Amino acid sequence: MTAYFIRRFLLIIPTFLGITIMVFAITRFVPGGPVERMLSAARQMQTEGGSGLGHIASSGVENSGQPLSEEQIEQLKEYYGFDKPILTSYFSWLTKVLQGDLGTSTRYYDPVWDMIKERIPISLYFGLLTMLIVYGISIPLGVAKAIRHRTAFDNFTSTIIFVGYAIPGWVAGVALLVVFASRMDIFPLGGFTSDMFYDLSPLDKINDIALHTALPLFAYVVGSFSVMTLLMKNTLMDQLSADYVRTAIAKGLSFKQAIFRHALRNSLIPIATNFGNNISIILTGSFLIEKVFNINGMGLLGYESVVDRDYPVVMGILAISSLLFMVGNILSDICVAIVDPRVRFK
Repeated sequence: MTAYFIRRFLLIIPTFLGITIMVFAITRFVPGGPVERMLSAARQMQTEGGSGLGHIASSGVENSGQPLSEEQIEQLKEYYGFDKPILTSYFSWLTKVLQGDLGTSTRYYDPVWDMIKERIPISLYFGLLTMLIVYGISIPLGVAKAIRHRTAFDNFTSTIIFVGYAIPGWVAGVALLVVFASRMDIFPLGGFTSDMFYDLSPLDKINDIALHTALPLFAYVVGSFSVMTLLMKNTLMDQLSADYVRTAIAKGLSFKQAIFRHALRNSLIPIATNFGNNISIILTGSFLIEKVFNINGMGLLGYESVVDRDYPVVMGILAISSLLFMVGNILSDICVAIVDPRVRFK
């Protein structure tokens, strides 16, 4: 088993290279990059009667057509690294990444790692809370639904689950904001803290964060717990109909003992399979929910960097999320091996 996991960790290297080089190449062919953005800004300044584009466009600006000279455009391409072949630029980026340097934002001119580091705690906060609540609700509820299959309790909870499954989290977030924040004024309209947060007492700070957490946390949970609950219920029902459960009951075990000693552990295998994959989701979050609630997390940063063609930020987030996803896959295998002793990796 040790050799298997060593091979899996070694496979991270070519997989990471394949993912990053593919996206890096796409960023070189997609229009609307930093150079095009600079040209667009220069055209707008020229139209409005501006004097040029800062220190780069201080001279040689034409009065019509192209606002920058060819020499200035080449300087821009050289500044952003677009003057080199794709592979040369990629390995230059990769070398910096291996040294812990994710580059500098072409939009805000801040170090990419500093921008990501500011938002990781927020996404991690919501991600961990979501995972704890989802697993804390889904497993017991799935077990209860499987035991009470086709009862009034099962039918009632199934209705709630299917409604939650049908409504996307961000749509639920908009509805919650309209009802509970805008009309009833119970919760804040968005953000992670109030404007006067640092002037509050410690107890008021906790209350302020809790109020700002409630609605987005519900939006995060609403879709995930539905899928997990149904997965838990269906898997446990399959196990309850298996021969080994009937044999255990025939040998004298009660129905409750047969569930919690035998069937439940095997039912957790699909749950364990998805556990490691949630690591990247925990960190990256959902950009739609963060957009709705104006939360400056990793999801919103990734969305804005794609829209703004801020390629260094895009690549920085991709590098972190892809590594976490691959490590999460390995952790999923470890979880399966822990839950199911029959699993042997060779």
